[in-house]
Amino acid sequence: MSGQGKGRVLLVEDDQAIATVMIAALEDEGFVIEHCTSVAARDNWLSKQQFDVMLTDVMLEDGDGLASLEPVRNDAPDMPVIVLSAQNTLDTAVRASDSEAFEYFPKPFDLDEVVQAVLQACGTRAARAQSLPEAEDDGMPLVGRSPAMQGVFRMITRVLRNDLTVLVTGESGTGKELVAEAIHQLGSRRSGPFVAVNTAAIPSELIESELFGHEKGAFTGAVAQAIGKFEQANGGTLFLDEIGDMPAEAQTRLLRALQSGRIRRVGGRQEIAVNVRIVAATNKNLVPMIAAGTFREDLYYRLNVVPIHLPPLRERREDIEALSQHFLAQAAEEGLPRRRLALEAVEALEKRAWRGNVRELRNVIYRLVLMARDDTIDAGSLHDIVGEEQLAPAAGNESSGGVIAQALGAWLANESPAHGTVYSQAIAAFEKPLIEHALGETSGNQLRAAKLLGINRNTLRKRIGELGIEPERFARPV
Repeated sequence: MSGQGKGRVLLVEDDQAIATVMIAALEDEGFVIEHCTSVAARDNWLSKQQFDVMLTDVMLEDGDGLASLEPVRNDAPDMPVIVLSAQNTLDTAVRASDSEAFEYFPKPFDLDEVVQAVLQACGTRAARAQSLPEAEDDGMPLVGRSPAMQGVFRMITRVLRNDLTVLVTGESGTGKELVAEAIHQLGSRRSGPFVAVNTAAIPSELIESELFGHEKGAFTGAVAQAIGKFEQANGGTLFLDEIGDMPAEAQTRLLRALQSGRIRRVGGRQEIAVNVRIVAATNKNLVPMIAAGTFREDLYYRLNVVPIHLPPLRERREDIEALSQHFLAQAAEEGLPRRRLALEAVEALEKRAWRGNVRELRNVIYRLVLMARDDTIDAGSLHDIVGEEQLAPAAGNESSGGVIAQALGAWLANESPAHGTVYSQAIAAFEKPLIEHALGETSGNQLRAAKLLGINRNTLRKRIGELGIEPERFARPV
C-alpha cells in the first residue's frame, strides 16, 4: 500500500474480526493502516516508521497495551493514542487517562465514533495534558460494564484535570455521591478535603449557616462562631447533594458564592475567599422546577457545566452480577460470612425491578449474606429471604412506551383522523418525536438509539436525514 492519504494509523488489535472492520472503515476515510497484534510487533513498527495516530487494545497477545506505553510516549510524545478495551471498568478508563490517551473506547464501541476520533486526532495532534495522579485505592466503588456506565466512566475521566462544576443526576440509590468521591479522589484536589452536605436534610432556616458559617450572636442559639461547609472544603471538593431541595434564598447566596468565589458568614461583614470545586447532585428534574419558579435558572446553568447522568439499575441489568459480587466481597471484608451466588440466583436478581437501585441491591445482598443457611445462595434461598417481586418491564418500555402512548392518545383526541387513515397518519405524526425521544434517552448515540427502537442503525440514519433531525442536539456536553 502506498501514499499517505489522510494519515498513517497503527492499529494494535488481536481480535481479527474487530481489526478487519476497523481497517475497512479507516481505509474508506483515506487512512493508510498498518495492523499488528502484539506489543513486540507494535514496538517493531514504531522503530521503523512514524504514525499520525495509534489505536491499541489493552489486553494483547504478549502483554498489556497500556502498561507498556511509557517507552512509546518517550519516543513519540506527540502521537495521539486511542485506547480500545474490553476491560470495561472505571480503573481501566482512569489508566487510559493516566497514559494521556487521546480518547478511550470501551468495547463494544460505535465504529463511527472511533473513526471520528481518529480524524480529530490526526487533524489536531493535540498536546498531551499533564499526567493524572494515581488513584489512592485500586478498588473503585463504581462498578459496571454496561454501555451506560462506560459513558459515566468516560465523563469522570474528562473532568479530573480541571475544576469545572459537575451536576450529577439520577434516581435515589444510583450512587451519585460515589461519582463525586471518584472525581475528588482521582483528581488534582485529592489531597484536599472532601465535604458532603445533604441540602434536603437541613432545615431551611439553618441551611445558609450550614453552608457559609455564622458569627457569634448572629441569631438565637449562635453562641460561638461556626465555620461553614465552604470554608471546610477550601482547597478541596464540596459535594452538594439534593440541590433541587435548596430554599430559594439559599439558592441566591449560593449563586453569588459560585460567581465570586467568596462567601460571607451569617451575621458577618467580611467576605472570605474560598477555593472549592463544586459537585452537585439531584434526583429531580430541575428544568420543570425552573419553569415553576422553584429553582433559579441562572443557578442551574452555573451548576450544569458538566452533566453526568447515572442510569437506574433497571437500565443496566448486565451490571447486576458484577455489583452483587462486589457487595459479597465487601460484606466478607466487614466480617460477615463469605457467600457465593448460584447462577439461578443471579438470574433471579436480574429480573427484579430494583426501584431502590444499587442501594437496594446492596441491602438485599447483605441480607442474603447474613440470613442464608448455606454458603451458596440459590434461587430458593433468595425467595425465602427477600420474597418474590413482580418482574420488571423490559428496558425502555417504561419511558418511551409511556411517552408515545400519552402522545398518541392526545393526537387521536385532537386530530379525529378519517376512517382507515389512522395507521399512516399516526406513523407520520409520531415517527420524528419517537426517534428524537430515543436519541434523547441515549444522549444522541445512534447505535444505542437504534437498539432501543429495535431497528437497523442504517435505517435510523436514513430516517434521521429524511426527517431533518440533528442528533448533535441530544449529545450531552463534555
